[in-house]
Amino acid sequence: MAGTTTDGEATRDTVPDSMLSNGAALAALLGAAIGAFALGLIVLLNEAGAFSVPAIYTPSGGVSGRTTLGVVIWLIAWLILHNRWKGREIQTGRVQRMSLALIVLGIVCTFPPVWGLL
Repeated sequence: MAGTTTDGEATRDTVPDSMLSNGAALAALLGAAIGAFALGLIVLLNEAGAFSVPAIYTPSGGVSGRTTLGVVIWLIAWLILHNRWKGREIQTGRVQRMSLALIVLGIVCTFPPVWGLL
């Protein structure tokens, strides 16, 4: 049917399936999941006394250093995955399951009852 929208942008009907890829989007999803897991792991290791990150902004305490490190890990993971997966078609199911597992593990690691198990 119509190949363009009212503002002249191409629609899915006009773009061949070989040109569509989901790699960049899945790289963003998995990169965020890696960042969430890294933040949870940093918090868990900090509470166990095995790893300490200095405060970046003193009034906020150590949380500023931990979250900054988590963001840096997320950005590095996303950058690497994006450069490897852009323009590629990736199986979504496997990446979604891995992302969900990493996010859940990251959240679980931030709960104080989990720290008590150490």
